Amino acid sequence: MEFDVVEFEETAHLEVGEVAPDFTRPLVNDEYWEDRSLSELTDDGPVLLVFTTMDGAFPATYVWNELRERAWEDEYDVRIVGVSISDPYSHKRLIEDREIDYELFSDPKNTVAVEYGIAHDLDGMTGINEPRPSVFLLDEDRTIEYAWVSEEWPEFPDYDEIEAALADF
Repeated sequence: MEFDVVEFEETAHLEVGEVAPDFTRPLVNDEYWEDRSLSELTDDGPVLLVFTTMDGAFPATYVWNELRERAWEDEYDVRIVGVSISDPYSHKRLIEDREIDYELFSDPKNTVAVEYGIAHDLDGMTGINEPRPSVFLLDEDRTIEYAWVSEEWPEFPDYDEIEAALADF
């Protein structure tokens, strides 16, 4: 597969120790979707919030395949939840096609990524942006315990580093 590597501009994204902004968006699972807030999820325990490119783009596919294979939710007390600009219908297809058990927030206007400081213009298209691939581990108060934000496209998180953060948490 041939593609250009694109370096992102520096960003003022959220860091460890900061409180992640709350938001409410459609949360999609394998059966249905409904508006849910992030704080509703963190009230039940830690959340690994995974921002990906739009569904169907190879980086999102790779990330969800890797997370499915690692199955951290079986070993650690964490709920793994995704966020992307894809609509609920696309999320349902991704969940079915990738056979993943994770829930995915739908944020077509990318306002959550803007609040988290991780939005970037999509292929130079004016007015169209998506989140940079990013991972935030949040405690019950939405305090960020671990943060990774991509510096180029495509770039993937260090999964062993995330697992170490989960083990230390």
